[in-house]
Amino acid sequence: MRRWRTERVVGLRAPQVNEHHLQTSGLPEDGRLRLLSFNIQVGISTGRYHHYLTRSWQHLLPHTGRAGNLQKIGKLLADFDLVALQEVDGGSLRSGYVNQVEHLAQLGSFPYWYQQLNRNLGRLAQHSNGILSRLRPWSLEDHPLPGPAGRGAILARFGEGPDALVVVMMHLALGTRTRARQLAYIRELIGGYRHQILMGDMNTHANDLLLNSPLRDLGLLAPQAEATFPSWRPQRCLDHILLSPGLTLERVQVLDLPISDHLPVAVEIRLPDSLVADSLPALSPSPRRPQA
Repeated sequence: MRRWRTERVVGLRAPQVNEHHLQTSGLPEDGRLRLLSFNIQVGISTGRYHHYLTRSWQHLLPHTGRAGNLQKIGKLLADFDLVALQEVDGGSLRSGYVNQVEHLAQLGSFPYWYQQLNRNLGRLAQHSNGILSRLRPWSLEDHPLPGPAGRGAILARFGEGPDALVVVMMHLALGTRTRARQLAYIRELIGGYRHQILMGDMNTHANDLLLNSPLRDLGLLAPQAEATFPSWRPQRCLDHILLSPGLTLERVQVLDLPISDHLPVAVEIRLPDSLVADSLPALSPSPRRPQA
């Protein structure tokens, strides 16, 4: 079993590029950035608690419904600029050896994507996080998080210096102590930047993140109030997109797409004028895919 452990270190990474989706148009004329975070549960439909038992085999073996679920998710992604994915398979037996991050990047016409492999079980499972982007990141960092192996964060930076936009995509631990260590680590990563976005399945509620965690001194905003878990009868708000105060919120929504056991969270923000003028036009972003 030890050979299946992923020996990982912090490092700069280059995103994968879908050349046929590259375009050189500027940012959307409205100056807004549309964000989505979704724990997709490797494309498994969970609609009742007993499905965790009766459909548990789908975490190990391929099934016919997975491709259709990914098609639905891909269609959802069309109108977003930056997407954080959790519980994605990087290409193993259960996914039919399909890298789901790459597949969703293709379905959503994203020019840039990156798969973070957090738990490598060989041909049985490739537990991963993913990022899909229409903007070319200036830098991309892969960070294994403190605690037992299997949790990670992806840091994407857009622009230069302290005024850059820094986005961290994560899937945090279930345990309170381990999660606190992970948030302290993330707090150190983003402390030098004015414009911060934290996205992902954080496995705890917003008040805990903003008032009781190592993030409490950052003044982050948690605009979302609706619950995301379980998707068939949401009772807990575990999935978040947290924003620094300098980013103007335009819209927030928990989307009614009960494919996974989590619901996706969507946020639309208006970027500060200085950020748009000084940093992002040089990124050669790709426009959103036209609606069908």
